[in-house]
Amino acid sequence: MNLNLNDMLSESLFFGFALSLLSYWLGTVIQQKVKHPLCNPLLLSMIFCILFLKLTDVTYDTFNYGGKYINYLLTPTTVCLAVPLYRQFQVLKDNLAAVLLSVLAGALSCILVVLGLAAVTELDRTLTISLMPKSITTAIAMGLSEEVGGMPAITVMAVIMTGLFGNMIAQVLFKFLHIEEPVAQGLACGTGAHAIGTAKAMELGEIQGAMSSLSVVVAGIITVAAVPVSLQMLKVFF
Repeated sequence: MNLNLNDMLSESLFFGFALSLLSYWLGTVIQQKVKHPLCNPLLLSMIFCILFLKLTDVTYDTFNYGGKYINYLLTPTTVCLAVPLYRQFQVLKDNLAAVLLSVLAGALSCILVVLGLAAVTELDRTLTISLMPKSITTAIAMGLSEEVGGMPAITVMAVIMTGLFGNMIAQVLFKFLHIEEPVAQGLACGTGAHAIGTAKAMELGEIQGAMSSLSVVVAGIITVAAVPVSLQMLKVFF
């Protein structure tokens, strides 16, 4: 029966796409009812998809035959993040120096933390390179990882986990550290947790969403420039 189901769905353009959307919708419903940071719609949708594939023995290739088309929306979605930034352009002008310095410090810190942990844990070079772009958006991270000799699959996993973790703890962390400035909240979300963090920033407010959108772009540019330079540092450890 499972084999027949897999055969029936193997050439379906809609199965993977529909399963992804349905799983995410269920995740949003649960989040609205439970209202807990761990009930993140993206995290829940991943769990639902994995459970469905495991329980039905439907292969990943079958799922990805239609599900891969969601990936095509990554780039235009990232571009759309410029809309809230445009609406809050005056806020950016008033805080330009602080914004640029904050994003620069955050982006470089993400890379240095990976290098430091890699040295302590004696992580091999390929995995270290794959983890270095973990805090930038997937559309940029995949290309950067492949270009510098990493494994894009590992990079995507690291990017998703980083974004999910940042999305889940952002609001709690802001309360714990008494960070109430909207600009600071937005920059932290975007620089540390890229587009998934920006989703949380938009929930917090329009200024937070605009600043997070900006930091996603700037952090991506800084990381693309900084990673090749940082690779020279790896020679000290490997």
